[in-house]
Amino acid sequence: MTSSSIFGSPMLVGFEPFEQMLEQVVKASTDGYPPYNIEKITEHHFRISLAVAGFIIEELEVEVETSQLKVIGRQEEKGSRSFLHHGIATRQFQRRFALAAGLEVTGSWLDNGILHIDIERPVPDVQVRRIKIKNTPRREADRS
Repeated sequence: MTSSSIFGSPMLVGFEPFEQMLEQVVKASTDGYPPYNIEKITEHHFRISLAVAGFIIEELEVEVETSQLKVIGRQEEKGSRSFLHHGIATRQFQRRFALAAGLEVTGSWLDNGILHIDIERPVPDVQVRRIKIKNTPRREADRS
């Protein structure tokens, strides 16, 4: 059985990348580690904050690949430690965020176990292009 999508409509030509992005978002939303917030600072400035307690800067990576922001955490085993209770997660993770076209990651920093990533949407330069309407009928070769 094939799945149906609103992007399968013949009226929506060229929206396949959006459909793929939505599929990635649904797949990524099933894993809750590490927890994160997405904050709207201003109309054109956003901040993603991830709770990465126990990680140091050298164990974290922030990458932008095409239209995806990827945050990776890798911790190495720190000797043989004996815990009476081990409740702080130290597992590896990879968290992905789909970025809309035009968004730019402007910086990141680690503060008290929280990794902050700033994202900005540059103010677009709106251009209007007028299409000339011709008064002559199309040629026969153009109709096929």
